[in-house]
Amino acid sequence: MAMMDLITEHLDIWTSAQVQKKNGGRGRGKMSNGKSIHGIKKLRELILDLAVRGKLVPQDPDDESAIVLLEKIAQEKKRLLKEGKLKKQKNLPLIAKNEKQFEIPQGWEYVRFGNITFNRDFERVPLSVDERKGRQGEYDYYGASGVIDSIDDFIFEEPLLLIGEDGANLINRSTPIAFIARGQYWVNNHAHVLGALTEGLLEYICLHINAISLEPYVTGTAQPKMNQAKMNSIVLALPPLVEQHRIVAKVDELMALCDKLEQQQTDSSTTHQTLVETLLTTLTNAANQNEFAETWQRIADHFDTLFTTEQSIDHLKQTILQLAVMGKLVPQDPDDEPANVFLERIGRKSKNVRKKSFSMISKSEYPFILPDNWEWIRFGDLGEILGGGTPSKSNPEFWGGEIPWISPKSMKMDYISDSVDKITSEAVNKSAAKMIPVDSLLIVVRGMILAHSFPAAINLTPVTINQDMKAVVLSGPEKAFILLMIKGLRDEFLKLVERSSHGTCKLVSNKLWNKIIGIPPLTEQRRIVTKVEELITLCDTLKASLSKNQTTKIHLADTIVEQVISQETVQQ
Repeated sequence: MAMMDLITEHLDIWTSAQVQKKNGGRGRGKMSNGKSIHGIKKLRELILDLAVRGKLVPQDPDDESAIVLLEKIAQEKKRLLKEGKLKKQKNLPLIAKNEKQFEIPQGWEYVRFGNITFNRDFERVPLSVDERKGRQGEYDYYGASGVIDSIDDFIFEEPLLLIGEDGANLINRSTPIAFIARGQYWVNNHAHVLGALTEGLLEYICLHINAISLEPYVTGTAQPKMNQAKMNSIVLALPPLVEQHRIVAKVDELMALCDKLEQQQTDSSTTHQTLVETLLTTLTNAANQNEFAETWQRIADHFDTLFTTEQSIDHLKQTILQLAVMGKLVPQDPDDEPANVFLERIGRKSKNVRKKSFSMISKSEYPFILPDNWEWIRFGDLGEILGGGTPSKSNPEFWGGEIPWISPKSMKMDYISDSVDKITSEAVNKSAAKMIPVDSLLIVVRGMILAHSFPAAINLTPVTINQDMKAVVLSGPEKAFILLMIKGLRDEFLKLVERSSHGTCKLVSNKLWNKIIGIPPLTEQRRIVTKVEELITLCDTLKASLSKNQTTKIHLADTIVEQVISQETVQQ
């Protein structure tokens, strides 16, 4: 099958198979939703693989064979050695049969890397960061993965092939391991420097190195390295020089097509994401019931096309939570006991509890209009506020007990009953750690996690907390509703986070406890919790279905590539 036919016939697979982006992989693109297009990544790998097997462009019997090219390279090496422009290298072993991984076309030759390149490593000059600071200039300074700085002078002024000598990129290939440097530039000792007989040969070698795994030639795991001897032993399939030009041109053409497909998919993903966010924001900002109903109808009419990505479903889940805490998710019942009545009742019950008094709420503070039977309160009015502490780590009598000691790293679940770290009663009596009653609200108030999330949980057993957390001993509202409310107002709480000069995130008590929140009638709280659980379950089911569909597409992309390679191998 021709390459263009292969691309067009399976276009939907190449462009729709996506995976969560990680550091590894040779794919170029990353979309706005944090995913990479796995199908196009596999297509790029297939293009390179077919290129170095001689299956990408047709052979021409009139092309001068690779043997002639090897003779010319050998002659040029002798000349450069004689002129002192190259260092003499050890003779490389003949290529064993088991090193020839596939049959190559007539006119091609299997070669060792060191026999077709001119090694210029001896000309490299590494400079420390401090040295470079005093020598900033207009010339690129290259390291293992590309340009890392600029400098006031250059070593090389001709196109040369650079290949990373060390670093994790030798294994994970997050960026191309081989690249051609042009112009005037400097190279440090973390990139091998190679010349070749012609620039066309240099480009083909670059392509070939990026097409294959280098793991067999790499030593070390913690600090991967490919020394000169290992690099020289790499086995390459060498076509005639003229065919190399055709291969490089075809690869450039097909990679440009991949770039275009990738960009189209990225643009489509960005547009889709913006549309979803706009519609859902319009829903939460609806001024009245009619506007809300109209917006929801628009969303419902196009639900199947709007919520087709994990990110769009996550946005829908957050919108459900926001609507819940705004009183827009379930209908109000005029027979419900109003929120102010039950709040007054629990206020009387807790009058003996020591609580901080907060200022009255003015209408100017209202972020939106609540339903009639809801009530605005300060976050700090939810209950008694307790702090925590860390017992001395040097006192063995304080640790290894039965009392859970909760820190931000423990805040991974909505409900907590245990922890990795536990303290003793002695620690509670002789440190700042306090016992937190069951069914209290635990929140993180300091730590880098506040840069992106606001962890909250309910404790199902008595616990203690550290100094980076606070507890609110709840005295009335449904615990599940309070957790739901915090999730729904996540972004509002995160706006209160302050950063210190050294980057630590902190929720300042005055801002946090004075934050106003809407409390519905107790019976409506329960209806809201039930409806949210129902809708979130539906979202999770839809998300799992999408994930399964994506897994199928990823497997299809992998299978197509494997089949093409195996078919080509059989035909040889």
